[in-house]
Amino acid sequence: MHFEDVTRRSALGLAAGAAAAAQVQAMGLTLTGERQMERVTGIGGFFFRARDPKALAAWYDRNLGVTTTPTDYGGQPWRQEAGTTVFEPFKQDTKYFGDMRLQWMINFRVRDLDKMAAQLRANGVAVEIDPETYPNGRFAKINDPEGNPIQLWEPGGVDKS
Repeated sequence: MHFEDVTRRSALGLAAGAAAAAQVQAMGLTLTGERQMERVTGIGGFFFRARDPKALAAWYDRNLGVTTTPTDYGGQPWRQEAGTTVFEPFKQDTKYFGDMRLQWMINFRVRDLDKMAAQLRANGVAVEIDPETYPNGRFAKINDPEGNPIQLWEPGGVDKS
């Protein structure tokens, strides 16, 4: 038996095994035959009320690069980079969001927190950078013009992409 034959057979065996595993996964089963729970794959949109939706959308576009929603299907909407997303309900009486009337806070991943903070400050946006560096990165807080809290996150550690 030649080395090439062993290598070829191994490659064919691996390919067949990978194809079988993909078929099992496509059927919604684990390799042990248990059914997998169907799950969402990410956030497809974030919708909220605003006093002046057009002006607020323009602020997010101008300051954070979250492009406005296209007016037709040929336009390009904002696209996220893949990375960690935390989905966490807070207690109703949390003070973490600031104003108790506000029901949400969004967290945006950023590549360079210091550059983003400088850009925002140059546009007149108050930025509060947390002085502590955490195992999962660095954070800052801002508010949009309607007072909605926004957390900026520069991933670090295991969450660094």
